[in-house]
Amino acid sequence: MMLFLQRTSTYQCATQNSIRVAQWMLQIPGATSFIGCIGKDKFGEEMKRNAKTAGVNVHYYEDESAPTGTCAVCVVGGERSLIANLSAANCYKSEHLKRPENWALVEKAKYFYISGFFLTVSPESIQLVAEHAATNNKVFMTNLSAPFICEFFRDVQEKALPLVDYVFGNETEARTFSKVHGWETENVEEIALKISQWPKASGTHKRITVITQGCDPVVVAEDGKVKLFPVILVPKEKLVDTNGAGDAFVGGFLSQLVQEKPTEECVRAACYAANVIIQRSGCTYPEKPDFK
Repeated sequence: MMLFLQRTSTYQCATQNSIRVAQWMLQIPGATSFIGCIGKDKFGEEMKRNAKTAGVNVHYYEDESAPTGTCAVCVVGGERSLIANLSAANCYKSEHLKRPENWALVEKAKYFYISGFFLTVSPESIQLVAEHAATNNKVFMTNLSAPFICEFFRDVQEKALPLVDYVFGNETEARTFSKVHGWETENVEEIALKISQWPKASGTHKRITVITQGCDPVVVAEDGKVKLFPVILVPKEKLVDTNGAGDAFVGGFLSQLVQEKPTEECVRAACYAANVIIQRSGCTYPEKPDFK
């Protein structure tokens, strides 16, 4: 079982996209759970309905003072622009996580993925889950999320990082992380290696860093070495919408990781999932995956 914890809005959609894709790849109803924050309104009800239809077990904190977060997306010529109204996304409280029925999900889960965006809302929740994972020999994962997270939330990011087993990100986020920490390099392979070697509070699991580079190879750093994996190239005329590509990549990766598949298979599934998503409008997919 995987547990995803994230705020609700465009940023929550990022993590909820990942869990929906992981659920789709697994084809096992209820294999994943999700905790986030929504408002008590029609958008919140729609999110609950769609998540349950996708087979995801959702436990939302429903805030009565703010509407469900929304995001407007404009795609022109393959380029995208997003405008978010975070609203209830900023209202998640760790007290909700501590409720017996919600903490039971944490106790049951073996893999955890929390977006770096959540650092701006409830770092206490992140620490609670991360420390539980470290103490109980479970796997805790996060992503760099966006350059501004690396720049303006450095302290809370650094506090969580020693407990992180897998770090995901893209080349822009990786280079910003490097700049913020004075590493004086823009070489993504070198940066991925440095992140993987960041001190760990728990020695149970090694840290693996996974950095995507668009159409360039995926960079994976582990055990002091870097490996490159090719992505599935898509002709420009088949590229519909890149929104959700990174989210789908993570979802595909996690779908194999929880089955204890080797890193190579995790990356292959990640590339497959991202390839499916970018050829469709929004983070949508066929009824069943044909990943072999």
